[in-house]
Amino acid sequence: MKYLHLLWANLGRKRLRTSLTLASIVIAFLLFGMLRALQTALTGSADLAGVDRLVTMHKVSFIQSLPLSYLTRIKGVEGVRAAGSSSWFGGIYQQDRNQVATFATEPENFFELYTEYDLPAEQIKAWKADRTSAIVGIGLAEKFQWKLGQTIPIRSNIFTKQDGSTVWDMKIAGIYKASNGDNNSIYFHYDYFNESRSIARDEIGMVSVRLKDPNQAPEISRKIDAMFANSPAETKTNTERAFMKDFAGQMGNIGTLVTAVASAVFFTMLLVTANTMGQAIRERINEIAVMKTLGFSSLGVTALVFAEALLVTAIGGLIGLGLAAMLSGMVAKVMTTFMPVMGVGADTYVIGVALIIILGSLAAALPSVQAWRLKIVDALRRS
Repeated sequence: MKYLHLLWANLGRKRLRTSLTLASIVIAFLLFGMLRALQTALTGSADLAGVDRLVTMHKVSFIQSLPLSYLTRIKGVEGVRAAGSSSWFGGIYQQDRNQVATFATEPENFFELYTEYDLPAEQIKAWKADRTSAIVGIGLAEKFQWKLGQTIPIRSNIFTKQDGSTVWDMKIAGIYKASNGDNNSIYFHYDYFNESRSIARDEIGMVSVRLKDPNQAPEISRKIDAMFANSPAETKTNTERAFMKDFAGQMGNIGTLVTAVASAVFFTMLLVTANTMGQAIRERINEIAVMKTLGFSSLGVTALVFAEALLVTAIGGLIGLGLAAMLSGMVAKVMTTFMPVMGVGADTYVIGVALIIILGSLAAALPSVQAWRLKIVDALRRS
């Protein structure tokens, strides 16, 4: 620590160059942090999925619908504790920019199927009693200042009513909190939705199945799919976790993308930082010679060069990760409906610190060797 003032003095020698080097490192780690946050947003929901739930969807694609009769048949499969449908509504509140994740479902066994949702008993009763009612996440309620008993108009960008309208009025019967991060959705009665829409009557999007024994998931999945084999709407049943991972996988291998982009950026930063440190050493050859003349050992001088490169990388890296955490938090507030778990996790900071050490060490390698091998006589002769 007694040489820290010397390191600061060396960094302040060429302030513009140091600032540009720091900026490049900050950008590199900012990009790394945001890519990791995006990866968490797209794949992190799978870690919150119910271990005892299956998802049955159309074999071709999840955007293909299934007959409503499938739900009744799935409920009768041995080993199934509860089953419920989920149909994407495509909700919009007031303005197009206010897109709200809205689902038509069956209130009767919703909370038996999704135990992570918390709602007072009287609100559950009110939701079940009123077929035009809905429950909303606490995040949405706070965002739009919704209150219990308030009727809100939700517009669909997919479905129309038989009278040509695209708006369904929904009375807020409950405001729920969900431990899985889904606090920005609306759930309303499938019957209310189905009886008034003009297309796809008596069809559902997918079926969620809660099992009595999670160990029976493979067997029950095969049973369900076998029931609808060779039918016009064959099914594909998998665990909820696998379904979410497959959904995220449609955007490509996020892990490979993060690794590829981060590798390219960090390689560029390595060249920039190494070049900066090499130039700094060449400019201070005579000073290093004087330091060795005054008694600094080759190891001591080399350590100072190494510490300087590591300090620059650490400052830039920590600032970049901090900015990534702030920016991802801001994005999460805007995109919380679709990315409820977005953020910079602890593992990102661990990887970031490791990258700081590796990048700083590699950048300092060549300049450190130059400082180690530098002979006093040769250095003074050059100066």
